Amino acid sequence: MKSVASAPGKVILFGEHFVVYGIKTVLCSIDKRITATSQIIDEKKIKIKSDIGNVEISTDSLSTPDRSMDVMKPFLYIAKKALEKSGKNVGIEIKIDSEIPAGIGLGSSSACCVAVAASVMGLFEKLPKEEVLKIAIEAERTIFENTSGADCSVCTFGGLMEYNMKNGFKKINSKANFDLVIANSKQAHFTSEVVENVRRFRENNEDLFASFCDQESILIQNALVSLEKNDLESLGLLMSKNQDLLERINISTENLAFLIREAKKTSFGAKITGAGGGGCIIALVDKSNLEKTLSNLKAHSECFSAKIDFNGLVYTRE
Repeated sequence: MKSVASAPGKVILFGEHFVVYGIKTVLCSIDKRITATSQIIDEKKIKIKSDIGNVEISTDSLSTPDRSMDVMKPFLYIAKKALEKSGKNVGIEIKIDSEIPAGIGLGSSSACCVAVAASVMGLFEKLPKEEVLKIAIEAERTIFENTSGADCSVCTFGGLMEYNMKNGFKKINSKANFDLVIANSKQAHFTSEVVENVRRFRENNEDLFASFCDQESILIQNALVSLEKNDLESLGLLMSKNQDLLERINISTENLAFLIREAKKTSFGAKITGAGGGGCIIALVDKSNLEKTLSNLKAHSECFSAKIDFNGLVYTRE
């Protein structure tokens, strides 16, 4: 028997960085997925095959994996938890297939954790999404200790979501009809470094940063209204205003700024998604300007279009 689960990637529409300081963030899952296929094997080993590498480790060594396996720690954690919970003395083979490029702010690590948690745990017992989410967040914290859980939440439940550190996530009941063009700057970035730079900016500019938080909060309140109405012109304008704030906390780069200027020529609005310092930008479009925006950005970057995924985690047995 094979246990198969897939989870969507995500983008952040509003609130990145400011969420750490109490402001809401607005996320949506996208129709690019990561699929995990698991099966029980006779060998007492955990075998993982993926685009980011392959791992083979004895089940007896799961508590003390070699440092060379750090990138696989979330999946080894899940396998260990599944074996302990089931009480089975078996091995597990996990294959991970991705439509989401890694390391560019589209939630690939979170989607991986959600898909692998559902797939591996499902070999022994199909868990409700709430339980899968809990395990996925625990797994992701083996490499990102301070992760909020927002990314895993939207990858699990899909659709549009608002999130804050105090109250957790809340689904946004909107069937907003828009597309996104996602362009990759191909500029390497390290999330931890960008987050630390924002923290230092806040320490050195407390009053200014507080005013940015107030502005961001108002932007998000207005964005939630625009999403409910599917008012793309208003939503795009708010995204561009959000980008102005992100530039003022110094997380943009010349490459990102250039792509955003190009995107705004044909889209409703554009901004960084994720940590910044590199990674991707998103441009808000619909059928009227999708092809124009794709054509324009393809002249300058690697890009693709995406829709909102309203399904979230999908699980099957084969």
